[in-house]
Amino acid sequence: MSYVTPEDPRTRRQLASQIKDALRGLHNQLSMLNRQVGVQLALKDIDMDCLDHISRHGPLSPSNLARQAGLHPATLTGILDRLEQAGWIARERDPADRRAVTVRALPDRGGEIYRLFAGMNSAVDSICAEYDEQQLKLLADFLRRTTDAGLVATRDLTSGSGDRPAE
Repeated sequence: MSYVTPEDPRTRRQLASQIKDALRGLHNQLSMLNRQVGVQLALKDIDMDCLDHISRHGPLSPSNLARQAGLHPATLTGILDRLEQAGWIARERDPADRRAVTVRALPDRGGEIYRLFAGMNSAVDSICAEYDEQQLKLLADFLRRTTDAGLVATRDLTSGSGDRPAE
């Protein structure tokens, strides 16, 4: 019979701290990578964020995109104007409601973005190759749940229900 050692709370806190620190480091590195890609494409960070939302979840209405991106609709109008003028997106009338507009990414420009992210994508493929299927499922679940936690925290702050420091 095997004996499982009880977890050490101190070790668990240290590991959780290392994970949080690694996530902050990952965020910083991805921000720098995104900035460099943006420079190459002449896109602002916020423009790239909106383009990513549109590419992944589109076509979207501008109001839905503003909600997803956490932007004021007036701010989004300027972003969409820049993306449309540069040939990244198209605004189209919604066939179900001719008064409504949807925004979709133009596929012919996607190759430019993929080319600039190719180095990072290859590096991640190499890292993933070092893990077995069960480990990859665990990592994917962790990242998905962490993303969801970030979404909830953002919504809480946006709605004003987030924890505020004592005054």
